[in-house]
Amino acid sequence: MATLSDITEPFASILNASHNGIMILDREGFIVFYNQTAARIFGEDREAIVGRHFSEVRPEAWPDLQSVLTQGQSQVGFKLSLPQATIIVNRSPIIVEDSIVGAISVFQDISEYEAIISKLKGYQTLHRELEATFESSQDGLYLADGEAKTIRVNVAYERITGLSRESLLGRNMKTLVEEGVFDDSVTLEVLQKGRQVTMLQHVKGGKQVMVTGTPIFNEAGKIELIVTNVRDITELNHLRAELEDSRRLSSRYYQSILEREELDRTLKDMAVKSKVMHQVVNRAVKVAGSDVSLLLCGESGTGKSMLARAIHKMGPRRERPFVKINCGTIPESLIESELFGYEKGAFTGARLDGKAGLIEAGHTGTLFLDEIGELKLDLQVKLLEVIEEKSFTRVGGTKTIAVDVRIIAATNRNLKEMMKQGLFREDLYYRLGVVPIDIPPLRERREDIPALALKFLEGFNQKNRRLKRLSPVVLNRMMEYAYPGNVRQLFNLLEQMAFMSEEDIIGLEDLPLEFASSVVGGLYDSGGSSLKCAVEGLEARIIGDALKRHETEASVAQSLGIHPTTLWRKIVKYRLR
Repeated sequence: MATLSDITEPFASILNASHNGIMILDREGFIVFYNQTAARIFGEDREAIVGRHFSEVRPEAWPDLQSVLTQGQSQVGFKLSLPQATIIVNRSPIIVEDSIVGAISVFQDISEYEAIISKLKGYQTLHRELEATFESSQDGLYLADGEAKTIRVNVAYERITGLSRESLLGRNMKTLVEEGVFDDSVTLEVLQKGRQVTMLQHVKGGKQVMVTGTPIFNEAGKIELIVTNVRDITELNHLRAELEDSRRLSSRYYQSILEREELDRTLKDMAVKSKVMHQVVNRAVKVAGSDVSLLLCGESGTGKSMLARAIHKMGPRRERPFVKINCGTIPESLIESELFGYEKGAFTGARLDGKAGLIEAGHTGTLFLDEIGELKLDLQVKLLEVIEEKSFTRVGGTKTIAVDVRIIAATNRNLKEMMKQGLFREDLYYRLGVVPIDIPPLRERREDIPALALKFLEGFNQKNRRLKRLSPVVLNRMMEYAYPGNVRQLFNLLEQMAFMSEEDIIGLEDLPLEFASSVVGGLYDSGGSSLKCAVEGLEARIIGDALKRHETEASVAQSLGIHPTTLWRKIVKYRLR
């Protein structure tokens, strides 16, 4: 019995000459013919399509086509929006001796038509919007062409001047001036001077108006349109009040725009995608322009230092020093002299000329006090003096030194609990926490992990001239990890994998063991074996399952995000073939 391929082969030249795309499938849904137009519409290789199952080629359209094969129902004028093109398709079953032996699909690309229709609708919408804007303007608008002929006026112009559009349209401004309708013409002045002109104009009937004519030039540099804005002179008093309101509004709008720009820039710099971090950064942007003290709270490694530096760069002190002081790393015996400096002879080993402290180094800039919870009570008192009095004294000194710093503090400790225990001053807490900002841990904002990972890899590649990439399966694993070390741990992980990975694509084999064990979480029973054996057993099972799902080892390697050579080595190692 002849197959569909045998039947269609004699007509291949005719079918290929069709302007419409034609595809023929057998009873099981395998493509037996695919004409040249179909390949052109979808930008595909005919040879690569013929013989494949339709569900592999167009999975989104398979359910509808399947009903044609199983139920024999034709589909006429069916519109499909596919990633490659938008088509109108007619599908019919091929019936031989009362049996469905296949289906034929004839389709036409309508993407260009839809684009033209969409663009036309856009122009129509724009025209309506411009028409509505022109007529709804409270200012009088008068349009004249490059020959001073009136081509349009709006309703507000009629109301302000008392002139009807019927008496003006199509008439030249020179004639209107000669007839005494206007005592002078800003349109003629603009044509003569070639620039914007403002003047007072008397209109027939006793009206006095202020007019501003603005030239519109064509590509040749010639004036082709003059737009005249008209205001009743009696409204000037109202204008003064409106001008002040406009200035205040403009200032607020300008501030809003600046905040929006700073927000977008900071979100990009910090690779923020999660909603909760959007709120954190937005809060930081709003206070960046002031000098209020800030308290950044969050676990170690969440990015408090990064946010503090971003706040400094967004504020008015951006060109001044940013001094970071880690209160937990400076020895207790030295921290007071490091912070506040000392006078000569203040203690044994002191420099003869004394030394300025880090707080003085931050004068006119920003002082970032990291791990503020580690500061002892006696130093908390001196820090409170800096905040409230803008002054302090050096160790061993009596002279008061004035200092102008914006203070940002950060901690990973519970300061409220420390206050209850008498370890942190309540007055200092409330002076530091004028605007508290809590930074959530990375496990509570997993949407940020891909963005942070890709940003780090981009920097790594630029710095080391490499092309390292993360396979999707590795990125999925990274999304599931808890990250007790937060962003800092994520960066360390990526740096380790980027340096240690043998391939450009970072695969599962490059992940540390703790990631594999934390992710599987009971999905694999090691049976009491060692961790290495358990991990290898899990790896063998994952690869074995992938080999069953895919026809080729190349597709298996791609799905697992590893190099084909690496896959081959593991197949041999685990004897999976």
